Parts: sequence; structure tokens; C-alpha cells
Amino acid sequence: MAVSEALKLRGSGRLVLGLLVNLASSICIVLVNKWIYVQYGFPNMSLTLVHFVMTALGLWLCQALGLFCPKSLRPSRVLLLALSFCGFVVFTNLSLQNNTIGTYQLAKAMTTPVIIGIQTFYYKKTFSTKIKLTLIPITLGVILNSYFDVQFNFLGILFATLGILVTSLYQVWVGAKQHELQVNSMQLLYYQAPMSSAILMFVVPFFEPVTGDGGIFGNWSSTALVMVVFSGIIAFLVNLSIYWIIGNTSPVTYNMFGHFKFCITLLGGYILFKDPLSMNQGLGILCTLCGILFYTHFKLGEQEEEKSKLTQRP
Repeated sequence: MAVSEALKLRGSGRLVLGLLVNLASSICIVLVNKWIYVQYGFPNMSLTLVHFVMTALGLWLCQALGLFCPKSLRPSRVLLLALSFCGFVVFTNLSLQNNTIGTYQLAKAMTTPVIIGIQTFYYKKTFSTKIKLTLIPITLGVILNSYFDVQFNFLGILFATLGILVTSLYQVWVGAKQHELQVNSMQLLYYQAPMSSAILMFVVPFFEPVTGDGGIFGNWSSTALVMVVFSGIIAFLVNLSIYWIIGNTSPVTYNMFGHFKFCITLLGGYILFKDPLSMNQGLGILCTLCGILFYTHFKLGEQEEEKSKLTQRP
């Protein structure tokens, strides 16, 4: 009994550590990337390509140091995951380019119910009514945060819809592939990162310059290159922690954590940088945090029920 309790505490500690690493690295990468875009004008998708190249290099270094043992996988088993990631990057950027920030944030909030739909109808996973109802305050909170900036146009809605579908599939597959292929987060990302990098190398030239002014191989200052490499190192931590969280919890839980990070970012901007925060935004943050707290409470309760059922079985 003492051993099982110790293992449970150890597992909970790892989960908290993974969430904290993701929280810190996600906030840090937003600030660093914003600095890179504003100060140097480095192209967006090219920076994402650098991120995945750095992730691939980081994982190669980890396996060389013996931190994990790569598992032999057929590339075809990971191809859909790599393609969905590239689609997620392309359509998310096109959505941001063709929509206002409010519309973009509202579209991102729709990822959670779409993930629940995919897992319910395709993977036959069940969600309790209580869990589904927690989506109401969360979605309402996002609407309150962004409705003043919501505008609709056909192209923007098209890219936003495609972005929601591809992002949802990507996050579901990140968890499903780890269980299906019996691999951990490092083993799966070890294959997906270089594959996504190779695909993005073909995609980037259609959206951004490659050479010359503003191109990835342009004449950048040494300071800009150092910041880009630093951003890539942080991206390695972000990508690894995303895979680890989804693999050890679920895509829905990771999405809930994403809403929490959104609230923390808004509050951080208000507290640290004196960014304006309206009454509606304050209410929106409160609604979203309440929804996340209810989700966490109900989810932990359901997990305890499952464990008690398992222990009662003869």
C-alpha cells in the first residue's frame, strides 16, 4: 500500500512538473517570439521550421546522452501526425492573417468541443455530462474576452474552420499514437520532428521568402540569430512538454490547460506591463478559470471513482 501511494505521489509530481515546464516555456516563447517579430521582422513560418529543426536536434542529443532509447517505427505510421502538424501551422497562421485577434481566439476556443466530438464519435470515448457542461463557462469566458474584436469574412472563416479541424486531429493523434505505437513522448517526437521539418521546408517557400530581405537565409544580424536559436531551444521544451502532457493525460485536459495559460498571459500583461484590461475581459477570465476549476474537480473525482472500482474488483 505504501509503495502504491509513493508511486502515485511520484506520478503526480511528474505531471505537475510537466505542466509547470509547459506553462513557463509557453509564456517565455510568446515573449521571445514577439520580440523577434517586432525587433527583427523574422518570418513566422520560417521560425516554426527552426523550432522543429531545433527539436529534432535536441532529441538526437538526448538519445546520444542515453536519456531515452529510440524505438524502431515505420515512417508511414507517423506521416499523418507530421502532416497534421504542418496543416495546423499553415492554417493557424492563415487564420491569424485573415481574421482579427478576437475571431482568431474565438476559433481557437472551439478546438476543445471538436476534440470531444472526435474522441466521442471516432474513438468511442465517453465524457460525462458534468465534463461537457464545463465547456459553457470556458467558451463564454473566451467570447467575453474577444467579442469586441470579432469580425467575420468568408476566407477568414474558411481558414479558421480548417485550422480548428486540423489542430483537433493533431492533438488527438499525439495522444492516440503514443498508445497505439506503445512509445513515450520522446520516442514519438524523435520521428515526427524531423519529418515535419522536411515537409515545412517544401511549404515555407509558398508563403515566405527564402533568400534576400526577410528570408530565412537572409542577411540577419548575429543578435537576431542568437535570439532565433534561443527561441528554438525554448520550442524544444514546449513541444516535448505538449507531447508528454497529452500522452499522460488527454487532449481535452491539455486544451483546458491551454485556456488557463491564455488567462495567465492576459493577467500577466495587465500586472507586469500595465496592458489595458476591460471589465468584460476580467469577467471573461473569471468565467474561464471557473470552468477550468470545475473541469479539474470533476475529472479528479471521476479518476478516483475509476480507481476505487478497480480496487473493489475480485
